[in-house]
Amino acid sequence: MGAPAYGAVLLFALALAAGAAAAETARPEEPTLPAASGAGVNSNSVLVALLDSHYTELAELVEKALLLQTLEDAVGRHNVTIFAPRNEALERDLDPEFKRFLLEPRNLKSLQTLLLFHVLPARHPAGSWPAASHPTLSGEDVELAAGANGSMRVAHAAVTRPDAVLRPDGVIHGIERLLVPRSVQEDFNRRRSLAAISAVLPTGAPEVDPRTHRLKKPAPPVLPGAPPVLPVWDAMAPGPSIAPAPAPGPGNGKHHFDGHSQVKDFIQTLVLYGGYNELADILVNLTSLATEMGRLVSEGYVLTVLAPNDEAMARLTTDQLSEPGSPENILYYHMIPEYQTEESMYNAVRRFGKVRYDTLRLPHKVVAREADGSVKFGQGEGSAYLFDPDIYTDGRISVQGIDAVLLPEDDKKPATPVSAPDRKAPAVTGSRKSKLRRG
Repeated sequence: MGAPAYGAVLLFALALAAGAAAAETARPEEPTLPAASGAGVNSNSVLVALLDSHYTELAELVEKALLLQTLEDAVGRHNVTIFAPRNEALERDLDPEFKRFLLEPRNLKSLQTLLLFHVLPARHPAGSWPAASHPTLSGEDVELAAGANGSMRVAHAAVTRPDAVLRPDGVIHGIERLLVPRSVQEDFNRRRSLAAISAVLPTGAPEVDPRTHRLKKPAPPVLPGAPPVLPVWDAMAPGPSIAPAPAPGPGNGKHHFDGHSQVKDFIQTLVLYGGYNELADILVNLTSLATEMGRLVSEGYVLTVLAPNDEAMARLTTDQLSEPGSPENILYYHMIPEYQTEESMYNAVRRFGKVRYDTLRLPHKVVAREADGSVKFGQGEGSAYLFDPDIYTDGRISVQGIDAVLLPEDDKKPATPVSAPDRKAPAVTGSRKSKLRRG
């Protein structure tokens, strides 16, 4: 019985020794937190240390990128290694345009990818620095390298403060610059190229000259300090779109406005039309207005002439015509430096009620309003109705016949009434059939 009992004791001792050796072999070298998926971080966590450390710029970016919950889950699953750039690298050394790109709300995904590129899902302290490529939380790999003199590098950034923060669930190393993954750099370059393209002003549609109905040619280059060189017709007041005939101008054979021929044609039209011989005689014989009107039209101006008929001119007194310059002043007050037709003036007074037109006799203006289905000029006893519309219209000169002579308020003399009060708009009768009246 002695020999079997001794053998049993010996076998039991050997089994105990083998179990102790196996337990010693399975013991870890570094103290780490046990895996606790879903558990929150404690006050001794590396994530809390990052938010309270002097790497304030990186901590602000983590909060703006909404990554706190993601990092809490990562720390709860395993140890982490965080590479924290110094504040100066994010404040002064970072390209301002690239920083604006990261902080734009539409580029939140790029900011999250860049920050997760600084976090490794493993613990790598300075004492066991692995010189190899390691995956990051962003999904891209980062290269870790060690120099012969003990220096450490992460990609192209040197580790300036190894083991800056040590915690049971991770370690923080201070690096000299920000790590930019390739995907974020490509996204930034693509957005910058699109911004440069969108910053180019769009080319507008070609402009058409309303007088010649041709495409406008770009102005020739002007030397610095030289006055602008523009064609005269580019600085002119364009005629209305309702002009009954295309305006002569640079598009015709002579390539200029022949104002004198147009004035001659309009005076001949007054004579042939009948009832406006007095006005035609004053324009030709008593004044030099015909020459002045031709010069204005040649320079590109447009005119609307309110032409009093012979009956209206006969009511003028000798005193009104005997003063020096009186005929010129009277006719200047009947010339509007705009191109107006009967339709355009009637539409204007119907829409606005009262319209003031500038005249060549500055600063006086002639007032037009709607009355009895026609256009009435002036006020009170010195008013006149539009009697013969559109006697002459060629796109540059428009002649509208009226039944009274218009005088400015300061030229009216109460002792010599010009016309009878309470006149009605005259009806168009007889053989003269110009245009039907409105209303």
